[in-house]
Amino acid sequence: MHQIKEDPVLSLRERECIQWISRGKSSWETGKIMGISPNTVNFHLKNVKHKLDVSSRTHAAIKAVSLGIIEP
Repeated sequence: MHQIKEDPVLSLRERECIQWISRGKSSWETGKIMGISPNTVNFHLKNVKHKLDVSSRTHAAIKAVSLGIIEP
């Protein structure tokens, strides 16, 4: 029996963070844009990386775009 793997579900904040990172923003810049601290941005990005099973922000952004989670 084959198990169908579903696409990961990211929270709104996780999607916002990875969207800004995909546009080249730093955690500091993303935090300023979103009105949260850089540490909170990094917390969300850590969750994104875990959910997408990747080890870098760049890979997370690429995978999020390829899965249609965020816009290119």
